[in-house]
Amino acid sequence: MKDKGLIILFSLLALIILSALFASFIAPYSPYDTDLTNKFAPVSLEHILGTDHLGRDVFSRIIYGSRMSLISVLTTILIVLILSLIVGSIAGFRGGLFDSILMRICDVFLTFPTFILALFFIGVLGAGLINVIIAIALTHWAWYARIVRSIVLETKQKNYVLAAKCLGSSRFKIVLKHIMPKVLSQVIILAALDLGHMMLHVAGLSFLGLGVQAPTAEWGVMINDATPYIREHPELMLYPGICIFITVAVFNSIGEKLRDKYETKEYSSESELCVKS
Repeated sequence: MKDKGLIILFSLLALIILSALFASFIAPYSPYDTDLTNKFAPVSLEHILGTDHLGRDVFSRIIYGSRMSLISVLTTILIVLILSLIVGSIAGFRGGLFDSILMRICDVFLTFPTFILALFFIGVLGAGLINVIIAIALTHWAWYARIVRSIVLETKQKNYVLAAKCLGSSRFKIVLKHIMPKVLSQVIILAALDLGHMMLHVAGLSFLGLGVQAPTAEWGVMINDATPYIREHPELMLYPGICIFITVAVFNSIGEKLRDKYETKEYSSESELCVKS
């Protein structure tokens, strides 16, 4: 039977991604067009969610904000996965001195809380979207690298891997065919669970004025812009906040669903690999 809950979650994620990709077609206005004579306009057919303190259409900025938030988060997780797969695989498969050196470097990064460490890197690199992506990637890669290493160490002792060695398979073939599929399946699930956490990091740093800079349309920036008007117009903070909440919830729920499905199929997958070996 198909998992209806997972289908619904992927449909919501597809809707978010499509709105980001086709923001220029969906948004009725440019997110940067100002009209001070029409600031704080109420909800209407002309402005679906009203306008902000500069007369900019809030709905248009929400749609364009999804593009900026998703690009930053997906770019960050891609950098983290590439770096952690390289480091974790080398450490786990080679072992010895390589393993000791790489894991001691990981220990240094894991010593500090991720958000505090991200603030430190931004203080060194400066504010801006690119620096935020680099900072968040540097604060997360070590945790992933350790997980990749542990999976590699566990997997290379499995019977089907040992059988492949006995049959004369090359080291490259063993890694590519037997170890990497298991590593990727687990790391992708972890990444899905961590995407929401990274999005909160990006939005939080933008809210503090250290990430994406105004007037760029981004959900954290929108919340920061609306802070002085929270008493008179709390909806200006509410709209981007709801978008962040929904997107993070979708990422977390997809990650949990995928993890549950993977755990139930793990044993049968190992049996199939033993037969193929």
